[in-house]
Amino acid sequence: MPLPSSFWVDEMVSAFVIHFGPTHTSLAVAPQVTETVYYWLPRTAESILGFSEVAYRIPSLLVLGIALWFIAKLAARLIHPHAGWFAVFACLALKGFDYEAADARPYALGTCAAAAGLFFLVRWLDSAQRRDALLFLVFAALLWRVHLVFWPFYAIFAVYAAARILRSETSVTWTHAGVVFALLLVTLVPVAFDAIRLVRDARAHVIVDLPALRDLRRTLKFLLIAQCAGGAFLAALLLHKSPNRWTGIRSGMPPLSSLVLILGWWLWHPLALFTFSRVTGNSVYVDRYLSLALPGAALVATLAAACFLHAGDWRICSAVLGVCVLATLGQWREMWPAHHNSDWRDAARTVNKWTLDPDTPVLLPSPFIEAKPPVWRPDYPLPGFLYCYLPVYRISGKPYLLPFERSPQAERYAAGLLHVLSASPRFLIYGGDRNVFVWRSFFASRPELEGWGNRQLHTFGDVDVAIFENPWAGGGLAVR
Repeated sequence: MPLPSSFWVDEMVSAFVIHFGPTHTSLAVAPQVTETVYYWLPRTAESILGFSEVAYRIPSLLVLGIALWFIAKLAARLIHPHAGWFAVFACLALKGFDYEAADARPYALGTCAAAAGLFFLVRWLDSAQRRDALLFLVFAALLWRVHLVFWPFYAIFAVYAAARILRSETSVTWTHAGVVFALLLVTLVPVAFDAIRLVRDARAHVIVDLPALRDLRRTLKFLLIAQCAGGAFLAALLLHKSPNRWTGIRSGMPPLSSLVLILGWWLWHPLALFTFSRVTGNSVYVDRYLSLALPGAALVATLAAACFLHAGDWRICSAVLGVCVLATLGQWREMWPAHHNSDWRDAARTVNKWTLDPDTPVLLPSPFIEAKPPVWRPDYPLPGFLYCYLPVYRISGKPYLLPFERSPQAERYAAGLLHVLSASPRFLIYGGDRNVFVWRSFFASRPELEGWGNRQLHTFGDVDVAIFENPWAGGGLAVR
């Protein structure tokens, strides 16, 4: 149901790259944006369905559905043959997982590649079939090409394979595994060079503060794990009067290698990005960058439930979990809930309603941290990455560009616009809500605009429109 809602700013980056090409000169300021193979998915969808929010988001919905299939198969192999549906609904209990299913960005594809890589790795180590080794290579090589921040995940592949070989749980030898992982390493060398090149300028693209321990705790989804364990315990009491520890798990406790995979999938990626952020001072601890770990949390929740469930309990408990997830996360009060707390589409419509004519000034602070001098300049050429939302949801009026944040240089430029603004009966500020608030405060304090009415609409989530009107120009602050 969120598929038709407005794009948020990063999804409009996807549209910009697809429409103007990854070699567009304005993208040089953020080269990491184009370092992904993801864009062929929405590009293909647009060629079939035309340009729309739904068309761009359907590929993510499909690939995350495929990822759920792999996750279910892994749960059945690693935890219990009947645990697949429970793991699926545990994934859907995570808002971040559901979010990526409707997001026109690379993270759903990354989750699918990671789950597929682990599935074929497990199957290769079970069967020693070359076909499975080849499929593991394909998906593992794809993963880093989906997003450069997914580099920590490769340790999970290596540690799990080593655990299986060390414990003699596979007929794959060290030699065979060494050849396969050496081939994987060769395929990743070009990506590694790109990542090393880009990390030198990583500080210029940091968008979040350094993570604290509470952020790590939140990421690990302890509440879901506790809820699944507690629910399974209550189910065992109701169904059998006394819970029988571990009777639901095939042959008792899963082998150590399975625990290594499950716990590694849950813990390693968040811990690695947390440590990298704290050590380097360049924070990459962003929820969407951590999405690879969400299926791991769901598998740990499934494992916790398996502590108490009998073999025959999985189906009914999975159904109850599914109903609970749908009831609590279904957003039943809205027919068409928003995918993201950004309504650029409606904000653009509002701008168009309030512009008096094509010369009505519309001030546009960029939503990107890269929008600062010398990259940003008043005559920044459009269309351009720093204002990628303009080609998607077009506005009327005459644009005047502003940087991401206030600075003495930016304020001098903005003050130089006052003769244009004061000569117009109305002007608007349109962009991210914080950016709009900052620049609204600046212009409201200027003596040249003394007596002008101004207000900020606050009805578009984290996007906003501020309106300044000259009460002596006629019409006052009449609402349309």
